[in-house]
Order: sequence, then C-alpha cells, then structure tokens
Amino acid sequence: MRTPPNDTVSERTCVLTRAKGDRARLVRLALSPSGDVLPDVRARAPGRGAWIAVDRPALDAAVAKGKLKGALQRAFKDGEVAVPEDLGARIETALADDALNRLGLEARASTLVTGSERVAETARSGKVSLLLHAADAAEDGNRRLDQAWRVGNDDEGSGARGLVLSAPRAMLSAALGRDNVVHIGVTDRRAADRVALAIDRWHAFIGLPTTGWLAENSAKGQGPAAHDV
Repeated sequence: MRTPPNDTVSERTCVLTRAKGDRARLVRLALSPSGDVLPDVRARAPGRGAWIAVDRPALDAAVAKGKLKGALQRAFKDGEVAVPEDLGARIETALADDALNRLGLEARASTLVTGSERVAETARSGKVSLLLHAADAAEDGNRRLDQAWRVGNDDEGSGARGLVLSAPRAMLSAALGRDNVVHIGVTDRRAADRVALAIDRWHAFIGLPTTGWLAENSAKGQGPAAHDV
C-alpha cells in the first residue's frame, strides 16, 4: 500500500515532547528562507515545518533554555535556525487572531447569533450548539443564558455553561463587525466544530478553559472539522 503524501497525514509529533497528536490540534512552526522560525497556525506556509503540542509557559521555558532551538535544528536538518525570544507571544497572537477570524467568518455565513435576548431565545429552542461569553460579560447575564442553553438542550441540572472567552466585548465586536457583542450562540453544528477547534487551540496554549467540544466529538468518533467555510 502506498504511503500517503506527508501533507495528508493527520498525526504529527511534537518536537519537544515527542508526543503524537492530531495536526489540527497542534501548532506548526515554519522555517523562513532566511532561517527564522515563525508561527504557522493554519499550517499553510510552504517548505519544512515542525510541530509543537505544549502550552506557552512550557514553550517559553524551552526557548529560554535553548531546547527548542536544538530540537528544531534536528527537525529541520538545515544548519542554524533563529528562534525569536518572543515566539510564544507571537503564537498566542496568531492563535487569537485565528479564533477571532473564524468567528467573523461564521458571522458572515449567518451560522451564529448575537444579542442577549436573541441568544436566549435561540438557546431555549434548542438551536444553539455552542455558547460563548465575552471576557467582560456580567456573571448574571452569563448565568441566565447558560440556564436557557441547558433548558434547550434538555440538560437541566447538569451545570453545563457557555465558555468565557479570552476576549472582551470590544474585541469580539470588531471581529464580528457588529455592535456590543457580549454573548454568541453558534447555531450550526459544523460551524461549532470549526469555532471550537480554533478557540480550544488558543485557550489550551495560554492555559485557559476550553469548550470541551473536540474531546466530546472525539469520544464519539468524530474528528475535528477543517478550517474551511
């Protein structure tokens, strides 16, 4: 049987820990022609790449101690590589941008709703697959929508709650091109896959709670959705 091309293999190995994982959940590092190591969170840059499956504190420590540089030199087999001291910050920014861009795409595709009352009504009708709150949303508003979501999912008493994002309402409003975005209800299941993938990679990297959506789907034998629309 022929071995599939490298870019179609879903599993990758972290250059630091040697742990294997689905490429959709890891972060790719690309090597520029000048030898600079750059984040490639959408895994689209040409040329050689290496993958990491660690959070930012672990990455920052590996950069400071020179461990990442050594691992990348072995992975790239291309002589000297330049690892920027702020690589962790660059990856965090890139992951945040990717998640916010994904939300913006879904807003334009009409696969989500915003506005407290509209989200509450849609959630109670069982049409919200994924519920998100801004970082600066009021706790009482979150609780009210969480309860509506549980009712709509026939899940009362479970304690299920929407995810509080690492982004305030101003940032969400800019990303979605809408005014005062405090709560978001993703109404399409495949859109929820795409949004959860982007958010979970971002939050996992910076050590914040994730949606849990991907782990739940993996348990059901469903892989993460691709970054497409």
